[in-house]
Amino acid sequence: MKEKIKLSIAMATSNEEAAAKSVLEDIKKYTAGYDTEIVVVDSSSDRTPEILKEFGAEVIRQKPSGHGIALREAMANTKGDIIITADCDATEPLDIIPELVELLNNGYDIITCCRMNKYLKDNMPPVNKFGNWCFALIVRMFFKINVHDVTTGMFAMKREVFDSIKWENNHTFPSEVIIKSNQNGFKFKEYNIKYRKRLGDSKLNKWKSGKAYIKVFFKYKFNINFDSKYL
Repeated sequence: MKEKIKLSIAMATSNEEAAAKSVLEDIKKYTAGYDTEIVVVDSSSDRTPEILKEFGAEVIRQKPSGHGIALREAMANTKGDIIITADCDATEPLDIIPELVELLNNGYDIITCCRMNKYLKDNMPPVNKFGNWCFALIVRMFFKINVHDVTTGMFAMKREVFDSIKWENNHTFPSEVIIKSNQNGFKFKEYNIKYRKRLGDSKLNKWKSGKAYIKVFFKYKFNINFDSKYL
């Protein structure tokens, strides 16, 4: 019998009670063919961690420190050959997990899931759409990476990608993943997904987040060392 792929699902959660059950049900459904673990770093004050544990997730409690720090910690505690990240707000189509695994098994090292496509429609606020469009344009111009969504929360990578790169950012972690994986020569692909409206309230501070992304692009392009805890 062929050995099952060891698959890790990593998430960072903060008060995702409205969506956690449906997200975990989808993860269980679409990872049934793999040897799967779910690792979550949680800073919730609601029932999110209890719901996660009911579905067999390993839950690491952490004081609120930012999504990127939490997600990096979750990924660092995984053991699978393949790591897939997802948000716990029911915005992302988890039925694509087998397709992401197949792409990694057929030569790619990292896949990022792009929300900025014809399927998006009104599922993202206009200001977020515009900001994401601008950020992706800058990355294409600065780094010559063919990418259209550099703030996505869903990506899949081989273990060696995560283990071989020194990660440093928090709120801009998605862009760091895209830029550094390309700079380190890993085979990259962007994959279009159908993005849905989130369940629950957004925790994003758009102004602070936007400034942080701009700083990160200039940091990696021009080697400028910004002294900012928000990156």
